[in-house]
Amino acid sequence: MRWWRRKQRDEDLARELQCDFELEEEEQRERGLSPEEAHFAAVRAFGNSTLIREHTRAVWTCNWLERFVRHLKYGVRTLWRSPSFSMVSVLVMALGIGTTTSLFTIVRAVLLRPLPFRDPGNLVMLYEHYRQNAGGDGFNAVAPGDYRDWRSQTQSFEDMAAMRGYGGIISGVQSELPEVVQSAGGSANLFPLLGVSPVFGRTFTETEDRPEGQAVVLLTWNLFQRRFGGDPSIIGKQIHLDTIPATVIGVLPSWFTYPDAKIQFWLPYAQTFSPGDYSMRAGHQSMVVARLKPGASAEAATREVSALQYQIHVANGSKPVAEDVWFRPMIDDLAKNVRTPLLVLLGAVGCMLLIACLNLANLLVARSVTRRREVALRGALGGSRVVLICEQMTESLLICLAGGGLGLLLSLASTYWLAAHWRNLPRAESVHVDGWVLTFTLALVVAAALLAGLVPAISSTGKGLLSGLRDTSRTVGGGSARARLRKTMLTAEIALTVVLLISASLLFKSFLHLRTTDLGCRIDHVITMKFGLPEIQYDTREKVVRFHESLLERLRRLPGVRGAGLVSVPPGGGPSEDRVFSILERPAPSYILQYDAVVLTADPQYFSVMQIPLLRGRVFTEHERLNNDHYIVVSKTFVDQYLAGDDPVGKHVRVDWAEKGEIYEILGEVGNTVNDITRPVSPTIYFPILSGIPYHTSEATIVAYTAADPLTMSMPIQRQISALEPQLPVYNALTMDQILGKTSASQGFAANLVLAFAALSLLLAAVGLYGVLSYLTTQRTPEIGLRIAVGAQRSQLLRLVLMEGLRPALVGLIFGVAASVLTTQLLRSMLYGTKPLDPAAFAGAAMILVAVAVLACLIPAWRASRTDPIQALRTE
Repeated sequence: MRWWRRKQRDEDLARELQCDFELEEEEQRERGLSPEEAHFAAVRAFGNSTLIREHTRAVWTCNWLERFVRHLKYGVRTLWRSPSFSMVSVLVMALGIGTTTSLFTIVRAVLLRPLPFRDPGNLVMLYEHYRQNAGGDGFNAVAPGDYRDWRSQTQSFEDMAAMRGYGGIISGVQSELPEVVQSAGGSANLFPLLGVSPVFGRTFTETEDRPEGQAVVLLTWNLFQRRFGGDPSIIGKQIHLDTIPATVIGVLPSWFTYPDAKIQFWLPYAQTFSPGDYSMRAGHQSMVVARLKPGASAEAATREVSALQYQIHVANGSKPVAEDVWFRPMIDDLAKNVRTPLLVLLGAVGCMLLIACLNLANLLVARSVTRRREVALRGALGGSRVVLICEQMTESLLICLAGGGLGLLLSLASTYWLAAHWRNLPRAESVHVDGWVLTFTLALVVAAALLAGLVPAISSTGKGLLSGLRDTSRTVGGGSARARLRKTMLTAEIALTVVLLISASLLFKSFLHLRTTDLGCRIDHVITMKFGLPEIQYDTREKVVRFHESLLERLRRLPGVRGAGLVSVPPGGGPSEDRVFSILERPAPSYILQYDAVVLTADPQYFSVMQIPLLRGRVFTEHERLNNDHYIVVSKTFVDQYLAGDDPVGKHVRVDWAEKGEIYEILGEVGNTVNDITRPVSPTIYFPILSGIPYHTSEATIVAYTAADPLTMSMPIQRQISALEPQLPVYNALTMDQILGKTSASQGFAANLVLAFAALSLLLAAVGLYGVLSYLTTQRTPEIGLRIAVGAQRSQLLRLVLMEGLRPALVGLIFGVAASVLTTQLLRSMLYGTKPLDPAAFAGAAMILVAVAVLACLIPAWRASRTDPIQALRTE
């Protein structure tokens, strides 16, 4: 039978029963009874027709669906009678389900969805590892010489390819404006290894992937559409990269944004090195991706490469060569910087959803007190406990379905907002709602309905159900068992809220620490601007120095500029290049423990412009230029770490540049500056930028100290650069405040999200506390009136009701603080300058929770203390 033919089946059943009844009545008449006696005899013989109908319907296969529809109708009617309760409940669940769905969509796109490459599960990233290197995570970039040996001398992997970040100025051949873009170098086998085919043209060949190979370029789809209008005729034509003509040989597909969507074009890997650097083992700048052979394990394959690397290390004992090779799955490597923040945020919204479910469960338990007589009456009329539980579970399901639908709409907007505003979120372009997300949302709705509705349904239909018929409104609170249940759920809700509040406090305090970091230099009224001189045009020291000196002279004459200097990377600009070095007067114990420092280039006036204090000796002068460049200035951390107790001035440092070492004399010691605010201050070596060495000093950052708003000087400075080199673009024109904000943006974004979730959870907890206490106060109205009638003071009643709500809040606070001692350890990698057990964060979260709990309880308590005893005693 089909369930949608219910009406027809009922009519057929009624006709059949009527026919049987008439036959029975006719048989009674044939036995000699009068029509009236025959009718009553037929009724007695036939039995209860309603019961027959019920038994017949019970064997119909679609009976469960009819019961479910009946429960739905009952649930809708019940919720419709309490619109305020229904609206609050739906909104609470919409917040919980919507935020959880939104975060799951991001997590699925970034961490769970397979990469869009051929057999992505067989792709791993290989890194060099120094056994005694205590800094970082142990995964170090690969030197080009090591990669070439790995590929040629091992057979454990099917193949391996290399890539490295690059940059350059792109310009056309028909007077298009030059543009500074981010690019990358990839080996000839990179795209075939990944299974990526160009939309137009071809990829690199082995002959092109050489330092002296023909200049060719692969365009990404973004650059192809944006700069060249999507015209396929660009294939085979030449564009200028750093003034060097390069032939466009292909266009990559639109979905290929690996490893960063900011990359605009690809060059052959070998052409990003000079011929002398292509075999070096000192420059660790490459990323190596390898494909496993079918059925091979990554551990076994990596062991062969690691054994070869150790042999290379032994053979090059005087060079910075690592001993081991580590691997990491490609998908994990891509998301390594966001995995912890994403999981923390997913845990936060999970707590928030659990709080919402507990909130709804508590409201349902409190609401069941007002319906206990109704439920008892339905049980007395024959309703089984299973039926009564199903009816109440249907109400919970309807609330969660409505909340899930509204939450899904909210998640659509919030998901795309998150993907658009989360700086450097990998695979952001793949974030979208699909069937898996919808299935997850549906499962979330069902789970939330069970979690929020099952306990209240079982509680309200348990033992003593029929005693509800004897209860009146004078019966207090619906029983001690339900009161304990409400307090237990409130305690759990408060404890989860405390965990979120403390986590948010720690993250926000960490962000404020980052945002107010002392960079060790002047911050106000400083603008920075980066440029890079084309090496093919500025190929001698004299040309580079002439440009730098002419530019500085022009800038210092500009009205409104109080000082100007040049540096390779400004303070707060992020990670900088580092170099291994040795101090001749104090050699390192072994190469494994050899010294390492960040290397920067700067002009003589940079230190005074940025107010970096001179501690000992002197800084550069106009004499440290061109070939007279074997002098350096070091930072305080350099001296403290490597020359503790000695005067650094006059000491000599040997720095390894690729395959060649140079000796430099230390001129002076200056104060520390912070390059990467997320890491401890590093030892720093400053080299004279006026040495003019191509490649090492061609890229520079202008730092200008201005009298007024530094942003107003951006265009005047750019005009001075254009006057010297019209085709030279500048980029990253930022004030020092903007650099600091940009560097801490990701940490601030995560901290603000957790703070928002904690605030919403606190609001949900406050709503739950207020709602439950209001229900309890209403139920205790006769008791309160009686207390007032026998002489209780209103202040005593205020205190009584207030403590009724604060007691579970305080117990939840204790449990929440205890749980936070453990959970905050998971945030350790996201905290900067803040300890996981920071007392101020714990105390602040506790005070906020107590204050909100007092406010949530105060209104019901005040209302109870204002109760009119005469009216209360009349309540029934």
